[in-house]
Amino acid sequence: MVFGRGTWLATLLADVVAAHARSPAPVPTPLPDAASGRARGRAFLRRTLRASGLVYGTPVPLPPPVDGEPADVPARAVEDELFHAVVRTLARMALDLARVMEAPAGPRVEQLLVLFAVLAGELDLAMALDARLAAGLPVPRRMVGRVEDALDKRAPSLAGDPVYGLVLHNGAQYADAQLFFRQAIDLFASGRLSRAMAERRRDFAAKQKALLVDVLTALACVDREPSPPARRAILRQVEGLKLPHALESEVKAAVRQSFERKRDVRDVVRRVRSVDMRHLLLEQALLAALVDGRRTRRERAFIDTLAGALHVPHAELRRLELEMAEFYARHRSLVDVFTVSDAAGAMGEELMGGMQETLEKNFHRLMQEARETGDLAVLLTKAARRQKLTGDERQRMRAQLIDVAKAIPALAIFAAPGGILLLAALAKVLPFSLLPSSFQDGPAVDSDDEDTLEREAV
Repeated sequence: MVFGRGTWLATLLADVVAAHARSPAPVPTPLPDAASGRARGRAFLRRTLRASGLVYGTPVPLPPPVDGEPADVPARAVEDELFHAVVRTLARMALDLARVMEAPAGPRVEQLLVLFAVLAGELDLAMALDARLAAGLPVPRRMVGRVEDALDKRAPSLAGDPVYGLVLHNGAQYADAQLFFRQAIDLFASGRLSRAMAERRRDFAAKQKALLVDVLTALACVDREPSPPARRAILRQVEGLKLPHALESEVKAAVRQSFERKRDVRDVVRRVRSVDMRHLLLEQALLAALVDGRRTRRERAFIDTLAGALHVPHAELRRLELEMAEFYARHRSLVDVFTVSDAAGAMGEELMGGMQETLEKNFHRLMQEARETGDLAVLLTKAARRQKLTGDERQRMRAQLIDVAKAIPALAIFAAPGGILLLAALAKVLPFSLLPSSFQDGPAVDSDDEDTLEREAV
């Protein structure tokens, strides 16, 4: 399936609709018998949207690797695979909504085209498609091509973040997913597209993204003023969100203001009332503080202040943090394209020093937890000796690092994306006196095996 050649979207949607027709019906959320189709759809969406992985920027299940595909495929190719998986996940879940809502039978491929046109911001095209469906007319290939082109243009905003920019991918994608599914509920309930409602939902998604930019920019400025490359990258990301012109100008002005002086995050989020939005902002701020391998004192204070301003209790903050870390530990094969690979390339002496300080302060607790947590101590010993771990061993080590992070919050970073990579990097700079004898014993490492652990971690 090749993007940008006028064929991929129609083929993908036809495949999804055919596969969905053969699949078992989704389990609806228990509701009173008199509940409307809209109520059933909203309840199902609340239960399944987070489980889909879209809030984390990675649909579940992840697309399988292509047969014969080299292990070191270019990042752009993997981004295309992720974009492909996102579109497929959106389409499949929309069809699940139609079933749960018991929507009348209809031309599902064409209805999905309408929804994707709304997602891409092409409301005139979406209304034209909807009018043809209402009249029983076929959708011409040129209109399908226009939807494909519009989605292709949006692909960069659904893909990775630059090294110096903000971690916007996940939050922007989640806002788009909410827009898409709420529009799907409306379409399947009424059978027609309401332009007024589509515009309202599009504006709401844009405001969500703008607020996310505000919070993440404030976080990015908490330690120091962003460098000129970072400032340019962030402003380009704002442009990539395709916000309405007036809102984009407003967001850019707020971002530039944050560059010049620190903004109180309590002022930024004072009007947030939605529980979903509170959790989204807090999760994305947690992710942004974790993916580059740093959890500075100011960043931790920022997160605590943000949680307080959003009226999220500390226990709930910890739950969100560990839930996010555990998700990434389980589903990281594509996530690392947007986080670990760039973060590892950007790691400097300051980063290494900060991680070393964290490990030094918690070393004795770490070793005690490691000895008490399954075979983690044995696996860490093998890793420190540069001995290759099997796939099952790597999975066990990641799972057990999650358990250690629950006991030692300061070490949650090592259970986040790239945690194994960070441990490997630290092993090269920690003084030997910090390591237990089991880590120091063993034969010298052959030069050919020096980067084994790094390759396993990626």
